[in-house]
Amino acid sequence: MIMAQKTVLRKPLGFIDVYKHKPGAEKDRTHYCPGCGHGILHKLIAEALEDFDIVDRTIVISPVGCSVFAYYYFHTGNLQVPHGRAPAVATSVSRANPDSIVISYQGDGDLAAIGGNNILQAANRGENMVVFFVNNAIYGMTGGQMAPTTLEGQKTTTTPYGRNVKTDGYPIQVCEIINQLTAPVYVVRTSLHDMPNIRKTRAAVRKAIQNTRDKKGFSFVEVLSMCPSGWKMDSVPAQKWIEENMIPRFPLDTFRDISEDTSAIERPVPVMDPEEVKRILEYTALSDSNLEKNPDAAFDRVAVRIAGFGGQGIMSTGIALANVGMEYGYNVSWLPSYGPEMRGGTANCSVKIQADTIGASECTEPNMVIAMNQPSLEKFEKILVPGGALIYNTTLIDIEPSRTDLKVYPIPITGIADELGDTRVQSMVNVGAFAAVTGMFDPGEIENLMPSLFKGKSGEVMKLNEKAVRKGYEYVKENFS
Repeated sequence: MIMAQKTVLRKPLGFIDVYKHKPGAEKDRTHYCPGCGHGILHKLIAEALEDFDIVDRTIVISPVGCSVFAYYYFHTGNLQVPHGRAPAVATSVSRANPDSIVISYQGDGDLAAIGGNNILQAANRGENMVVFFVNNAIYGMTGGQMAPTTLEGQKTTTTPYGRNVKTDGYPIQVCEIINQLTAPVYVVRTSLHDMPNIRKTRAAVRKAIQNTRDKKGFSFVEVLSMCPSGWKMDSVPAQKWIEENMIPRFPLDTFRDISEDTSAIERPVPVMDPEEVKRILEYTALSDSNLEKNPDAAFDRVAVRIAGFGGQGIMSTGIALANVGMEYGYNVSWLPSYGPEMRGGTANCSVKIQADTIGASECTEPNMVIAMNQPSLEKFEKILVPGGALIYNTTLIDIEPSRTDLKVYPIPITGIADELGDTRVQSMVNVGAFAAVTGMFDPGEIENLMPSLFKGKSGEVMKLNEKAVRKGYEYVKENFS
């Protein structure tokens, strides 16, 4: 007589054995509602990760939604990200860790609404990732509101009379949209409403993960899933509702599968050599001479916020400082902030000039501010680091700074420009004042750069700007030395 072998059931190794990160006493069960499809899909993913022996190489990215706590369950690397931004974060993770298996796990309210552009751009680039898109036709976590995939006539908390296409538009069919792009390798829609379709979903999950493991590019798996709580029905009717209502609108199909014909992605190695980049861009230096940094400069690195009314030369000041800094061999960045604020409003830019590598180009904690009008003084004085330098335009600002822990340089910038006969040269007055305060630039060398800074301009214009630089420099030296 043959005895039946004992079968020991266990969780796949892709899962954490005990959900220790989950708050509360119940560490052996998920936070999902009874009848929800998320748990089924989680199990299919965890099994595949174990079977392919890639648990340790996998990074799961989950944004806001019912899946936001995926890190409770998966024994993988995990990132929790803002609403809709999973494909963008997954792109950076995949590019930085090309041997990892990157999974973006998203819901319909997340991916098809606020994340719509994020998913399209990642798919269009053919990023090496797999996206599991859970479509339950509703915002399941935040109150049961209408989602981009909500069906025509479907009642939600924000469509109590049912979705009306005349006011709300039609349900978005994401697979069909993704399939219009050239780069994706695998695009499929499956369902979790019965065992035959769960088996098909299992096969789709495995193929998509294999594609990512083999670096074949972008795979997209849309899964129709039950949401009994959001739909206000029991679990079994919810399964039937998918078959009778969702599938007619979201037909199950493999829209594209070129997995077998696709080779592993080999991305070009980025050119990081500054000289090679200059050669490719056909960059020519403003000056033939190599300008030497001043070892006795008061500043060896500057993060300056320049702000004022649109039309005051705010951007021109920033561009000029960045260009001159580059001629001295510094690393530089210039980041403008304008648009509707240009003429008559407030505009500002961030400029960084430093010998070491620049991380973020925005000056969130500047050590210098050049304020050309009162609103800019009031706004940006607050974010200056203690001991920082504050240059402000006394021609238009009739109040004094409120802080006492700053080095303050009140300068009639607009007045100096007006005395020279052209208000527009106040940007170069700023450059001269900057050179005097920091000691980083020599005014004579800045003047020598004028033909390159003002290409195509007349000699008279260049001479006027040279005078503006000199006036700004001399004013600081005469009044604050």
